[in-house]
Amino acid sequence: MSQTLQSPTETTIPDLGSATTQPAQPKQRKDLIRKVAIPVGFAVAALVLWQAAVVLTGVPKYLVPSPVDVVSALIERAPDLVEPTLVTMQEAYLGFALAVVSGFATALVMARWKTAELGVYPYLVILQTIPIIAVAPILVVWFGAGIATNTLVAAMLAVFPVAANTLQGLKSTDRNLVQLYRMAGASPRVQLFSLRVPHALPEIMTGLKVAASSAAIGAIVGEFAAGIGGGAGGLGYAITHYANQLRTPELFAAVVLASVVALILFGIVSFVEWLVLHRWHESAVPEDE
Repeated sequence: MSQTLQSPTETTIPDLGSATTQPAQPKQRKDLIRKVAIPVGFAVAALVLWQAAVVLTGVPKYLVPSPVDVVSALIERAPDLVEPTLVTMQEAYLGFALAVVSGFATALVMARWKTAELGVYPYLVILQTIPIIAVAPILVVWFGAGIATNTLVAAMLAVFPVAANTLQGLKSTDRNLVQLYRMAGASPRVQLFSLRVPHALPEIMTGLKVAASSAAIGAIVGEFAAGIGGGAGGLGYAITHYANQLRTPELFAAVVLASVVALILFGIVSFVEWLVLHRWHESAVPEDE
């Protein structure tokens, strides 16, 4: 009789590990499908409505081209738009890198010394409020027209989001953890890099995503003001060229490519953010529904 009886733990307790891990992959796949399908669906609906509105109203192509006209212009002018796109990418990405290095370093200094924050932060705000289109001609006088000036303009627009968000994250560290580090005898440098910087990663990544789009905008604005400088022109130059000739489909095509330049950089930063945060931060953890 005793040989046929089983321990209650063998019969009544389910395998919780398999119950919790098996649905994880289907749920992640479902979340990924939703994240892709919903934006694509909205884009398709908007393009269909745009095409229908242009066809039904009969608006001239030089005023509002249809999506079909824009795609045709992209295909036909692709050889002419490849080089401007690469030039703008170079300017935007170099400007972004310069803004990341300088903005992060400035935020570290301001977080470490209060005097530096009081002395530097107001001028970062002033730099952000100055119309960049007015500063670009001065940079042309100093550095000449071309890629160097456009890169600096891109960096000027992108540096403030990096510095401001990084500083905010560094200053938002839990005070109890800071006191714990001090009680353990950790130096200010150790506190900064082993506690404050990891704690500030979500804010830092937010600043980088804002800076990614700002750098692309800055590169285009720099090209409007600085021109090509005797070299190859970027998308800003192409946009101006097509606008002066009322070649609106080509103008829209250049604008689309400018958006692609920003979206690629934004996507890279978003992927890095996921790599850094998805294992521990709530903002990157899939929502339960």
